Amino acid sequence: MVQEAWIGGVSTRKVDDRVQALGMQGISKSQVSALCAEIDEQVGSFLNRPIEGEWPYLWLDATYLKVRQGGRVVSVAAIIACAVNQDGRREILGLAIGESEAKPFWVKFLTSLKQRGLAGVKLVISDAHEGLKAAIAQVFSASWQRCRVHFMRNLLACVAKSGQSLVGTLVRQVFVQPDAESAHRTWRQVADQIRKQYPKAAALMDEAEEDVLAYFCFPAGHRVKLHSTNTLERLNKEVKRRANVVGIFPNEASIMRLIGAVLMEQNEDWQLQHRYLPQHSMTDIPDAGDGVASLSAAA
Repeated sequence: MVQEAWIGGVSTRKVDDRVQALGMQGISKSQVSALCAEIDEQVGSFLNRPIEGEWPYLWLDATYLKVRQGGRVVSVAAIIACAVNQDGRREILGLAIGESEAKPFWVKFLTSLKQRGLAGVKLVISDAHEGLKAAIAQVFSASWQRCRVHFMRNLLACVAKSGQSLVGTLVRQVFVQPDAESAHRTWRQVADQIRKQYPKAAALMDEAEEDVLAYFCFPAGHRVKLHSTNTLERLNKEVKRRANVVGIFPNEASIMRLIGAVLMEQNEDWQLQHRYLPQHSMTDIPDAGDGVASLSAAA
């Protein structure tokens, strides 16, 4: 009961209150910590389990948390990886703590997933973390999809507030196109249309075209799930909700324990849900030689 309450977002003080309400002796903070430390073995087994089969789609997202390090409070990134396998089922595959912009961190994390058996990755979906794109090219032969939602925020930040609605409407015309050819053509037309008034926004569109529209090379029925990291949005909200109860973590091990337990619980829920993508449609995913440019090939 204590462990379930703690994972579910109940503070240590409230856990103590619940124990006493049941007529039991109060439980100290150190006792709660000792009981919850038993979760470590389960979380470790979950986060280090073998990965079997092929996983064509891999999502990566970072949630920033505060932790004490050397007498200071610093912000660290909790990187969560989830993927969909050939059966169309979604699973959480990994968690790591580090600096989200550092290439060595991404290489180490992606390599650890590969060493556990992650294979068959054809598209990686994430925000534009510096160093991640190079790490994907180094570890996987896969395309990269820059999160469309985050890109739109970055793009509109280059536009005067009075013009954001218009520019947003113009760019969204791209995303309703039926195929890659028309999407790229519309993208370039919009970039040229706004270039004179908003040169920075147009330059960003020139730079990001291939990465934001990468998902158009994949089956139309999958695209709504592939264009952004929204597949992790609800999960990240739950992680944040639980982390806010703690506030500042005493160390990185405590982050792995708590967030790992939340991920383990969420993964079990996903297994009881319908397939994330229809199983029969997974055979429609093209190989790199069928018009999908891998980062390693392009490097």
